[in-house]
Amino acid sequence: MKKYSEFLFGDIRLIYWTDDNDHIGLSLVPEGMEDKVKEGNYYLEPLVQLHARGDHFANGYGNGITLSTTSATDRMHLVCQEREGNEVVTELADDTGRKAFHVIKWEEGLEALVSYVRFENASDKPVILDLLSSLNIGGITPFTEGDAHDTLLLHRACSFWSGEGRLKTESIEEAMLERSWTGHAHRIVKFGQVGSMPVRGYFPFAAIEDTKNNVTWAMQLACPSSWQMEIRRRDDLINMMASLADEDFGHWSKSVAPGEAFVTPEAYVTTGRGGVDSVSQRLLTVQRRNMPRPDADLPVLFNEYCATWGNPSHANLEKVASAIEGHGIDFLVIDAGWYGKEGAPWFNCGGDWIPEEKVLFPEGLKATADMIRSHGMIPGIWFEPETCAADADIFKQEDMLLKRNGTVIDTDNRRFLDMRKKEVQDFLDERVTGLLKRCGFGYTKIDYNDCIGTGCDDEDGLGEGLRRNMQGTLEFFRRMRRDMPELWIENCASGGHRLEPSLMAVADMASFSDAHECAEIPIIAAQLHRLILPGQSQIWAVLRAKDSLRRINYSLINTFLGVMCLSGDVSELSADQWAKVDEGIAFFKDVRHIIRDGRSEFYGSVSASWRHPEGWQAICRSTQDESLVVIHTFGGEHPDKVSIPVKGSAVKKIMCSEDNEVSLENGMLTVALKAEFEAIAVCL
Repeated sequence: MKKYSEFLFGDIRLIYWTDDNDHIGLSLVPEGMEDKVKEGNYYLEPLVQLHARGDHFANGYGNGITLSTTSATDRMHLVCQEREGNEVVTELADDTGRKAFHVIKWEEGLEALVSYVRFENASDKPVILDLLSSLNIGGITPFTEGDAHDTLLLHRACSFWSGEGRLKTESIEEAMLERSWTGHAHRIVKFGQVGSMPVRGYFPFAAIEDTKNNVTWAMQLACPSSWQMEIRRRDDLINMMASLADEDFGHWSKSVAPGEAFVTPEAYVTTGRGGVDSVSQRLLTVQRRNMPRPDADLPVLFNEYCATWGNPSHANLEKVASAIEGHGIDFLVIDAGWYGKEGAPWFNCGGDWIPEEKVLFPEGLKATADMIRSHGMIPGIWFEPETCAADADIFKQEDMLLKRNGTVIDTDNRRFLDMRKKEVQDFLDERVTGLLKRCGFGYTKIDYNDCIGTGCDDEDGLGEGLRRNMQGTLEFFRRMRRDMPELWIENCASGGHRLEPSLMAVADMASFSDAHECAEIPIIAAQLHRLILPGQSQIWAVLRAKDSLRRINYSLINTFLGVMCLSGDVSELSADQWAKVDEGIAFFKDVRHIIRDGRSEFYGSVSASWRHPEGWQAICRSTQDESLVVIHTFGGEHPDKVSIPVKGSAVKKIMCSEDNEVSLENGMLTVALKAEFEAIAVCL
């Protein structure tokens, strides 16, 4: 094996390798560590993994586990490689007319690379793809002779409803990725998600950390449908692959006709010195570039759901608007329940999106939106446009709905619109975007509260049907923004089931979770700092009249881990409670540029149980010369004081409820911790 080419993008060195059979592979090394690479330590891991219908399956006991590492991949040989600016395109081909163009892109300011593959069929008959990788890198770890035993960690991010982002860390040995004694049998960890909730079970994220050399490799996949990642090992070194869920895992296949092409979703990949906490921040530079409003001030929102619980009448909303007027809140968002039919509960009526004007809005929904503006706030409204419930008229229009094996997909109270169809997109243009325009809304919350599952009928199979449908969802988001450039869009899916890069790129922010009033809110919010930008992570603070000032302080400081979203009993708060809320809003506005532009560091020790949390945590979010430190204690034991390295020469502002002593000396911030379930925020 020999070095073929080498490129430096930012501080990431790309090294392409070839062998005697004209295969080509890629490894990544942090700049400055290339001299530490152990030559000859590499097994060449092919740059692109693919499998098509009729190809041989994997040997080495891999059949049924993986569609990679097959003879189809081995037949792909290097044709040429070209660099134009900050893009490298590597062409591969076999003797049957299959061509693959592997693309790596970089932009100034990014600390990660963007990778995708374009497959072209130059043969005279269709090729039915069952696997095509977006990213496949090898050579981990190149800095140690042998198999680097007891030094490598695999990091993944787990997720379920109201428990998003839990970091799962295993040694390579615990993950059963220790090589066999001969290298004969593959070692494979394959994981992903099947369905239309791309962050259900796992985030599309993985990292391998070399603890001996303090280097981590990390990747993300931008995919709103079924996806998979494979961490594989055959000999001393490990490789990482990201792709659409293959035919085995997600029933995905794609027929590519002669002369046609197919392009994979983008993957992001990086390597750097440090552990998973620091290197994950490098991946987020791509999401930062993709933000629709990267330089806009982060707003303060009020969502009325935890105030009216599905009864957002004009009278209720006027009461809320009067209570929060003058407190620095930018958006008042009407949540679920504004539509409906007489005699049917609101949660059975979603899908037609016709305002209920007999009881809720007797003067029309526009009059309510105008009323909100008269109180100095921009009105927002909730939709769940991709689904419909049992009492909606569209629920019965089966030609507009997704089917599996010829039967409408029905999850007891939800069916799914076929986002591939022009008539569906036209319907949503009129019922969703049209309503937003007619009533003058400046914000919309797009929710999604169920999952399509494996997929929907399509000539190429269920998985491709699902992929195409979710591309229709992305186009719906994009078209809303084209039609209403001033509109702010929230990405929600029962909270955080859609916190993946492609959907985050078409939304201004996302609901971080459906965790509304529970003690674990700051734990979830902190975990997400590795996976999405805090400036796009909307954190709930539900305020109750029965809450102590300490509890209100805790709830408000939670939102400093993202974007502030208030809800609750605002019409019943006391003057002292409102004073604390005003303090929190003012503090948030003072530090929101740090939340938007900074990088996060993680400190603390939190129990395995989030529902009954013990311990403490701190997030230090820093720009070039400022820091925001957000500290929480939970139940059980915690230190009397903590010291955290920070940027900034002086303490600018403190928010707490226990008169905590705070000092700054020689770049170390020391904060006294006095009680359980307290929160302290310090701006430097």
